[in-house]
Amino acid sequence: MSSTTAVPVSKPLSSVVPPWMLVVTAIISVQFGAAVAKQLFDEIGFTGVVFLRTFLGGIIFLLVVRPKIFGYAPRVYAVIGLYALVIAANMLLFYASIERIPLGIAVAIAFLGPLSLSVIGSRKPLDLLWVALALGGILLLSPITDVTLDPVGIGLAFACAAAWATIILVAKRAGEVLPGNGTVALAMCAAAFVTAPFGAANALHLVPHLGLIGVALVVAVLSSFIPFMFEFVALRSMSPRVFGLLMSLEPAAAALIGWVILSEALGIEKIIGIGLVVIASIATTRSEH
Repeated sequence: MSSTTAVPVSKPLSSVVPPWMLVVTAIISVQFGAAVAKQLFDEIGFTGVVFLRTFLGGIIFLLVVRPKIFGYAPRVYAVIGLYALVIAANMLLFYASIERIPLGIAVAIAFLGPLSLSVIGSRKPLDLLWVALALGGILLLSPITDVTLDPVGIGLAFACAAAWATIILVAKRAGEVLPGNGTVALAMCAAAFVTAPFGAANALHLVPHLGLIGVALVVAVLSSFIPFMFEFVALRSMSPRVFGLLMSLEPAAAALIGWVILSEALGIEKIIGIGLVVIASIATTRSEH
């Protein structure tokens, strides 16, 4: 097939799988990818992992989507460039924050970005109730009161929240400038160039370790290719408000995966928190129709 035409992978996906299911699948994939990525942190640090997520993810996108690379209008490249910047910023800020503060707290703060879109996009008081339920659930899933927090880590998490909200808005716009999935494929490749100065040197430490290179490929598929592809497709037919609230399922998914795979105990507050975000997500999805 010619490399000058983007393969419309999103068309069969969106016609067969409901958008909310794509988002849920992306969330689960990210959490499994995060569990696998832990094996790489000691070897290459978080910057190396971020670079490999974008670099290997970009290669996979190129092989699967085979987008046209040249010949677009300047505004298309501007959208792709902005999308790449916010992808890279979100990943780097999040990993930098969890070096300083607990993961659960970083996640809770970062999700203020998607949730803020739900508040801004709300059209009726009932929408705000679902946002409040989701926020309450996330707080129950996060040990906010258990530790003394590093102010720099908190600041990085808030910056990550802003980047996450921007990703949703830019991805929605990016889905309108090109057919198929060419935009997200090119943006992931560009994000690798953005993250290279931070993590490429560290990533080279994996070269002698073939097994860990395989782990890095799994991380790229689970943490970059599947979630960005599915979320990009879902946003074509889903409002940022609903998408932002569905993202509150991610800490719930993390808690459940930790319970099933890592045998991490679920206290009553986490069970209630999971229930709240699930109820809020189901309700807001149904209200879209």
